[in-house]
Amino acid sequence: MPMKRILGIDPGSVVTGYGVIDSDGVRDFHVSHGAIRVAGDDLAEKLGHILYKIDQLIAEWQPQEVGVEQVFVSKNPMSALKLGQARGAAICAAVQRGLPVAEYSARTIKQSAVGYGGADKAQMQEMIKMLFSLKELPPADAADGLAVALCHAHSMGRRTLLDDHPTAGTQVKSAGRRRNKRWLSVK
Repeated sequence: MPMKRILGIDPGSVVTGYGVIDSDGVRDFHVSHGAIRVAGDDLAEKLGHILYKIDQLIAEWQPQEVGVEQVFVSKNPMSALKLGQARGAAICAAVQRGLPVAEYSARTIKQSAVGYGGADKAQMQEMIKMLFSLKELPPADAADGLAVALCHAHSMGRRTLLDDHPTAGTQVKSAGRRRNKRWLSVK
């Protein structure tokens, strides 16, 4: 499979982390990472700032696909609403550029990067540093953005392998017994 450039976004109404990687679904290479410090006095200005900055990142790094962390509802519903709006601004920036966007739960992202869905921020930072052979520990939001991109790359690799598999999504007889191959389907 050819290399694809992936932008991973960890949306936030105060800080939005991002990571850019190149991946063929098996090998992953760090390109860039950082955090957008959201500017603006009111929510509309902040959302406009996120949209503008993500659009600039897309113009600069030319990703072919985008991964975004899904909203999780915590104890504070207002925080979840603001996070959802920040996600919407980031997704709109990708969609207006015609890029496909995939969404992943925080648990799935952590599982993909660290191997444990309950990993904390420090574990994520250390693992991302190690996986991409970074000289310094990336800031937490940037590490999360890289983890989203990595999760998308791993998902992309599975989809490609499954698309190429002749029995994907079918039932197969093996050694006289039936085995359901639905697990091959990623959808």
